[in-house]
Amino acid sequence: MGEGFAVAKTPPGRGEGGFSNRRAGLPRVQGKRGDFSSCSVCCKSSWNQLQDLCRLAKLSCPALGISKRNLYDFEVEYLCDYKKIREQEYYLVKWRGYPDSESTWEPRQNLKCVRILKQFHKDLERELLRRHQRSKPPRHLDPSLANYLVQKAKQRRALRRWEQELNAKRSHLGRITVENEVDLDGPPRAFVYINEYRVGEGITLNQVAVGCECQDCLWAPAGGCCPGASLHKFAYNDQGQVRLRAGLPIYECNSRCRCGYDCPNRVVQKGIRYDLCIFRTDDGRGWGVRTLEKIRKNSFVMEYVGEIITSEEAERRGQIYDRQGATYLFDLDYVEDVYTVDAAYYGNISHFVNHSCDPNLQVYNVFIDNLDERLPRIAFFATRTIRAGEELTFDYNMQVDPVDMESTRMDSNFGLAGLPGSPKKRVRIECKCGTESCRKYLMSEFWQRSLIPYTAPQRAQGFQTLGQRL
Repeated sequence: MGEGFAVAKTPPGRGEGGFSNRRAGLPRVQGKRGDFSSCSVCCKSSWNQLQDLCRLAKLSCPALGISKRNLYDFEVEYLCDYKKIREQEYYLVKWRGYPDSESTWEPRQNLKCVRILKQFHKDLERELLRRHQRSKPPRHLDPSLANYLVQKAKQRRALRRWEQELNAKRSHLGRITVENEVDLDGPPRAFVYINEYRVGEGITLNQVAVGCECQDCLWAPAGGCCPGASLHKFAYNDQGQVRLRAGLPIYECNSRCRCGYDCPNRVVQKGIRYDLCIFRTDDGRGWGVRTLEKIRKNSFVMEYVGEIITSEEAERRGQIYDRQGATYLFDLDYVEDVYTVDAAYYGNISHFVNHSCDPNLQVYNVFIDNLDERLPRIAFFATRTIRAGEELTFDYNMQVDPVDMESTRMDSNFGLAGLPGSPKKRVRIECKCGTESCRKYLMSEFWQRSLIPYTAPQRAQGFQTLGQRL
C-alpha cells in the first residue's frame, strides 16, 4: 500500500449524495472485470488516473496493480481537519481525484499515510505555538486553524510540483529541494529555470575557433593550454579548486580542445555538483539557498545565468524593476559596460542567493566556448569550507584587493548598465544579513547591482548594489 493511501470502508462520495463512478474530465472504463485490454481510456490519462478509473468502476487490473485486496484503497491528497471523540481521533480527508465536497471524516486506524499524518501534526503544533496556544491538539480545531492547515497542505503540494519541475529542467548533477516552513508563499509566479545564458535580441555569442592540443592540461600543458593562449594562468589544482586571486579571469578548455570530459580544466562547464535547497528565510529576506552537502574551500558552487541584454534594455527594465522594489540585473563589465544579465524571469538557482556582508561565495569571470571579454560567464566559488545546512551568500558590495590585478583590463570609469552619464538616484537600503560585520546599509542606484570584482580602487568605491531582495 502506498504512502498516501487509506482504507476507505465507505468509498468517497457514497455519503448523502451517493457514490458516483463517473468523474468530470476522465473517460469511462468499459470492459469485463479484470480485463484491462478491453478498457477504453483517453491516451493522456496518467497512471494514477487509470488506477482511479479501475477503483471507480470496481475493476481489478494486475497491469495497474489493482487487485481485490486494494480495490477500495483510496489515496489521501491531504488532511483538512481534526477532532477527537471519546479518545478516538478522526481526520477530514481530501481524497485525490475527488472534489472538496466529497471529503470524508476517517478514523485514525483507516489511514496508512504516516508521512502525511506526521506533517499535519507538525504544522498544527507549529501554528498553535505561533498563536501562543498550547502545543497539544485541542479536541476540535478552530475554523481559522483548520483553514490554515488546508492552505499549508496546498502550498506543500505546489512547492513539491515546482521542485519536480526544477529537477526535470536542470542539466546538472546536483539536485534541488524546496522548503517553506515560514509562511504560505508558494513558488514564484514568473520564473523559468534555465541552465545557461539565454541570448537576448541583437546579441551574438561567437563560438571559439581553436582549442588546446594538450596531452595533460594540468601537468603538461602545451603552450600554457587555453589559459596560456590568452596570457593567463591555469585556474585549478588537481582537485578542481580555484587557485587564482579573485578578479583574475578563468579560461577553461572548450569544445574544440583535444582533452576530454575529465580534463582538470573543465570545472564550471560541468555545472552544479552539490545538492542545494531553496528555502524561505525567517528574517524577512525572502527566499534563500543553502547547501545540503559540505563544500570545500575554493570549490565551484554554481554559475549565475539569466538573459543577456544590452545596456540600453537594462536601463529600461531597471526603471520598471525600481518601481517594483526588486531586480536581478548584473553588469557584465569585465572590460566595458555593454551587456547585462537579467535573471528576473530566466535564471537558475543563483536567482535566489542572498547578500551577506560576510559571504561564503566569491565571483569569478569565466571564459569557455566564447572568448568575447564583454560576455564572461559568472561563477561562484566557496571562499571557505561551507558546512551542510549553511546558507550560501555573496557580497553585493564586493571589493577586490587590487594588488597583482590587471587593472588595465577593467574599465576605470564605474557605470551601471544603462546610458552613459544618465542620472542616477542614490538610495540607502537597510541590510538584513545579520552578521557581526554587517555594514547596516547598502547603496543602490535604480535598485541595480553589478557583479564583477573591481580591480581599480575608484570602481570599488563607486560600486552600488541592490540591498536585500524582498
